[in-house]
Amino acid sequence: MKSFFKQAVCAVLVVTGVGLNAQSRNLDNYRQPDKNGINVFEAPKDTVSTFDGVKVRIGGSSTLQYQAIDHSNSGAVALKDIGYNFNLATANLDLDVALFDGIRMHLRTYLSSRHHPEPYVKGGYFQIDKLDFVREGFMEDVMKYVTIKVGHMENNYGDAHFRRTDNAQAMYNPFVGNLIMDAFTTEVGGEVYFQKNGFISMLGMTNGKLNQAVNKVDGSTGGASFLAKLGYDKQANDDLRYRITGSVYTTGYVQNSYLYTADRAGSRYYYVIEDNEATTTRNFRSGRYNPNMRNKVTAFMINPFVKYKGLEFFGTFEHTSGKANTELTNRTATQYAGELIYRFGKDENLYLGGRYNVVNAEEISGDEIDISRFQLGAGWFMTKNILAKLEYVNHQYSDFPTTSIFNDGEFKGLMVEAVISF
Repeated sequence: MKSFFKQAVCAVLVVTGVGLNAQSRNLDNYRQPDKNGINVFEAPKDTVSTFDGVKVRIGGSSTLQYQAIDHSNSGAVALKDIGYNFNLATANLDLDVALFDGIRMHLRTYLSSRHHPEPYVKGGYFQIDKLDFVREGFMEDVMKYVTIKVGHMENNYGDAHFRRTDNAQAMYNPFVGNLIMDAFTTEVGGEVYFQKNGFISMLGMTNGKLNQAVNKVDGSTGGASFLAKLGYDKQANDDLRYRITGSVYTTGYVQNSYLYTADRAGSRYYYVIEDNEATTTRNFRSGRYNPNMRNKVTAFMINPFVKYKGLEFFGTFEHTSGKANTELTNRTATQYAGELIYRFGKDENLYLGGRYNVVNAEEISGDEIDISRFQLGAGWFMTKNILAKLEYVNHQYSDFPTTSIFNDGEFKGLMVEAVISF
C-alpha cells in the first residue's frame, strides 16, 4: 500500500507538471528526453540565456517489453523454465530545475525497475554554466567554454552510456539491450568540462562508492576514482557529422569498484541463463557480464561516431584491467562493439540497424572466456515522445568450464518494446 501510494503521488505530479509546463519546457544547456536528444552526448554548451526565474520541468518515461526468448546450455546446471510474455513495466520520474541563470539541477527517480518494484532515487547533480551567482559577469570569458557538474550522479566514462537504456529511459538506445559489459556507475564527485570549436575535454574525481556511508572497512571509509575524456565532435556540413572520444576511469584504493555492476535497474533480458532459484530482483543482471574486478580498476574506452545523412556508425573499444580483492595479480577484459543504423522516412522517424558485440576476458579461475551478441533492430517514432522497437537477439557463451551454467550457453529470440519519454 505504501509503495502504491508513492507511485500514485508521483503520477499526479507528472500529470500536473505536464499541464503547468505545456507552453514551454525547454531549459538551457539541456539534453531533451525525447527524439530530439538522440545522438546528443554531453549537454550542449550555449552562451544564450533564457532564464527568467526558477523553472521546474517535470518529465518521465515508461517502457514495456514483450519477451519471446529461448535459452539453453550443456545441461550441467538446469536452467529456469521460461516462456513468452510481458515483462514488468518500468518507469522514471525526472525533475529538472533552472535555479538561477546558468545553474540547473537534475534528479532522476526510478518509480519501478526490475531490481526495485518500489520507487528509489538513482541520483542527481548541479550543472553550472555561469558564475553570475558570485557576481554578474564573473569569469564569463572562461565560462563560455566551461561546465561544472557536482553530485551523486552518472559518471561520464565513455560515450556508450549516452546511448544505453537507463531503466525506463530507452529513447536513445536503438536496440532493446545494452552492451554485454555494461559500463555505468553513479558515484559522488565532480566533473569539469571544456568545450570549444568541437574540442571536448573533461576531468573528474569521485569517491569511488556506489552506496554512500561513513563506516570504515579495513580502516578506511573509501577511496577515489578519477575520470578523464578527450575528443572532437564536428558537424562538417548538413550531411556529415563525426566524433571520436577517448576516456579513462581508474581507481586507487576503493573498497569495491562498481563500474560494471552499478546499474540497479536491471537487464532487459529476463531470466536468461539463470537457474531454477533465480528471482526477478536477485538475478536482475541476466545476460550481462561482470569481470569482477573489484579493486584498483583501470578502464579505457574509445568511441568513434560518424553520421552521413541517415546512415550512422557508433563503435566501442574497451580494455579493462583489475582484480578482485583476494587476487595478487591483475586480469584483463576487452570489449568490442559496432552499431550500424540507417534512419529514414519523414524526419528520420524510422530506422533499421544491427549491432555486434564481443567480450574476451580472463576469469578469476584463470579460464579465458568469450561472449558474443548479435542484435538486429527496427524502430518507429510514432511521435517524438513515443517509440516502438523490435529486436532479434542471438547471444553465445564460449569456453566456460564444463561445470558452469554458461557452458555452451545461448539465448536467442525476439523482443518488442514500447517507450514513452517526455
